[in-house]
Amino acid sequence: MRTSLFSRRTIRQGALSAVGSAKIKLMLTCCILFMLIALASRTASFGEWKQFAVSPRGSSPPRRGYTLLINTWKRNDLLKQSISHYASCPGLDSIHIVWSEPDAPSESLIKFLNHVIKVNSKGGREIELRFDINKEDSLNNRFKEIKDLKSDVVFSIDDDIIFPCSTVEFAFSVWQSAPDTMVGFVPRVHWIHKSNHGQNEFIYSGWWSVWWTGTYSMILSKAAFFHKKYLSMYTYEMPSSIREYVTKNRNCEDIAMSFLVANATGAPPLWVKGNIFEIGSTGISSMGGHNERRSECVNQFVAEYGGMPLVSTSVKAVDSRFCWFW
Repeated sequence: MRTSLFSRRTIRQGALSAVGSAKIKLMLTCCILFMLIALASRTASFGEWKQFAVSPRGSSPPRRGYTLLINTWKRNDLLKQSISHYASCPGLDSIHIVWSEPDAPSESLIKFLNHVIKVNSKGGREIELRFDINKEDSLNNRFKEIKDLKSDVVFSIDDDIIFPCSTVEFAFSVWQSAPDTMVGFVPRVHWIHKSNHGQNEFIYSGWWSVWWTGTYSMILSKAAFFHKKYLSMYTYEMPSSIREYVTKNRNCEDIAMSFLVANATGAPPLWVKGNIFEIGSTGISSMGGHNERRSECVNQFVAEYGGMPLVSTSVKAVDSRFCWFW
């Protein structure tokens, strides 16, 4: 009798253990299946969102593109590389080359650029190419008003910097969400410093200060989106003394544009995370005393505006489609 009872109890415990094990296996299977379904749906939505961002479908009106405003100076090889690359970006409507060299662009250069644009543009798009010829050699030329732009926004870029088209398109979408501000890839920051006389002075700091603190207050125009209205404001409304300072010192036109936009909006710029590929040699930022000269610009512009218009922020736009860890 005891043996029979023990046997039944053992069988019942074994059955319960088997049921528990089956439940655990079922739960694990369900978890794995759920993860696979979630991953598949994310991949599907990722592809669909990406396609929508590049070319809207359905009844939505077609997206207006942007103008590439590229500054160059006697570096035709770099100009050719840049134009060849950006011509393949789907949002590009037109290309304006800021030309301040004493000699006009050669026929061979114009012919080559038109050729690479035609070859690299996709979907049968016609991308307009124009040289904006300037008689005077001044850094202010890169922000002269262009009255017949095809788009409302310009992507200001130097001829020695290249970004992947996917990164440019993402930054363009960020600008569309805040069209009055500057949106770009190269952040800088200013700091307040007490001088020996007890007065506030401002210090311009570069990338490492931004990286260390996570704070910035400027976006350099060497790689930035901004509304075309700021070209007109820079040319006609910004204090002429600032343009004269830029021409005389051959520096700080990008800081002047940051001051202009901040003064007009009272808001900070937007930094977009992106990989920068530099195809040229190092510029003036690698020269000794660079930050000191830039600090002088900042303090000079503060005096012209009667106060500091720049607004600091720690916000950074990141394309979550390519970031799996938050």
